[in-house]
Amino acid sequence: MNTLYLLLALLAVAGWITSTVNLRMRALQDRADRLERRLGLVLDHLGIEEPEPAGLDGVRALMREGRTVSAIKAYRQITGAGLAEAKQAVESLDLEPAGR
Repeated sequence: MNTLYLLLALLAVAGWITSTVNLRMRALQDRADRLERRLGLVLDHLGIEEPEPAGLDGVRALMREGRTVSAIKAYRQITGAGLAEAKQAVESLDLEPAGR
């Protein structure tokens, strides 16, 4: 019986820790989102465009070949973007190389 109570107590503590960590992670993500929005406003105000990541010509080539999944993978490797962000970015790419 003591083992059961100990197990229940450990589960309760684990749940509390998980909940606390999730709340903290959400707060950090919210803060990062606010900072990104502010940085975007500053860049817009100064008329500065974010440079295109190096290596996108290879991503464009994959898209021109119809290899969308490979293009998304390559974009994620180049930029560190998440899956949804990379999919959206790759699908909105101008397929002509930059500067042409």
